[in-house]
Amino acid sequence: MLRSRRKVAIDTERMVLRPPVHADFRAWTELREESRAFLTPWEPTWSADHLTRRSFTNRVYWAQRSITGGTALPLFLEHRDGALLGAITLDNIRRGPALAGTLGYWIGERYKRQGFMREAIQGVVHHAFHRMDLSRIEAACLPENAPSRALLESCGFKYEGVAQSYLQINGRWRTHVLYAALRMDRRGRTEAG
Repeated sequence: MLRSRRKVAIDTERMVLRPPVHADFRAWTELREESRAFLTPWEPTWSADHLTRRSFTNRVYWAQRSITGGTALPLFLEHRDGALLGAITLDNIRRGPALAGTLGYWIGERYKRQGFMREAIQGVVHHAFHRMDLSRIEAACLPENAPSRALLESCGFKYEGVAQSYLQINGRWRTHVLYAALRMDRRGRTEAG
């Protein structure tokens, strides 16, 4: 369970997935700003203070509280050379009979399609199933986001359906396609229609 006070870090072949810290502000801001046009079609509208130090400080404190409380696992993707590549969050962690969480992620434009997010998703899913004892990891993306759909499918997530008006993306309520990975998956291959 995540309620431990020790630092959470997941090592992958090329990265360390670790919680954000205050010293990440400049690298995070630069990566988000330079990737703004790339990320905007897929994300909720950024608040006016999205790239400010105060907003980032709140993000770091939220991450610390979430990890300590076991409600989320927000992690930055840090390359072994120290470069910040993006972020991945296992959020909405549910215990009890559900043992589930919801995965969200983003990658800086200059790092897209280099396998970093695949590596990160595989690392987080393994951690969720084998260290956190979760049974189900859910993810959703816009139907037209073919790269994200292919990424999820390549990581073993299976298409489960459609959620109408699931999230506000770029200022509009948008329908999403739903995927899930199960720790004990016997469903075989599923594909979107």
